[in-house]
Amino acid sequence: MKGTYIFLADGFEISEALTTVNMLRRGGINVKTVSIYDDRIVTSSNRIPVVADMAFGEFRASTSFGLCLPSDVMIFPGGMPGSSNLAAFKKLMDIMVQHYEEGGTVAAICAAPSVVLTLLPNIEGKKMTCYDGFEQALADKGAQYVKEGVVVDGNMITGRGPGWAQEFGLTILAHVKGQEVADKVKAGLML
Repeated sequence: MKGTYIFLADGFEISEALTTVNMLRRGGINVKTVSIYDDRIVTSSNRIPVVADMAFGEFRASTSFGLCLPSDVMIFPGGMPGSSNLAAFKKLMDIMVQHYEEGGTVAAICAAPSVVLTLLPNIEGKKMTCYDGFEQALADKGAQYVKEGVVVDGNMITGRGPGWAQEFGLTILAHVKGQEVADKVKAGLML
């Protein structure tokens, strides 16, 4: 899968999703929001409707699939039941597994590292973080839980929760476009 996409399911954490999109677009990444449904409207965990850039069918029809680069990123915001809804969508999870196995990057924050990324076939030994209380799912898959705001391990980026959404987005930006671009965005935000 070529490009950068953030996937939205009903019950997603709006601050994690839209803050990440904001950081990436400020840095010049044409990140697209994708509803996992047949229409573009997705409702956040706080009952705020959001119009995604594309519905899942549009994503499938317009996206180039094939060998991935580390700069190709699939992003999964947290929130419940948003993370569970993402994990239950087999078509998306199959794409995620293929994307990751081909060298693409996966990024997840809050509950999503534990609920979504644990569906990857081999995360044993990977350093990951997640929302407090979701650590056991990582341990059960052999991942190494690290109690930090954002953790990068190869082509996997994980964030702890909503309070880390800016840093999560900036870390993805640095991963794709370099630290200098991320620092420029950060300075522009007076962080």
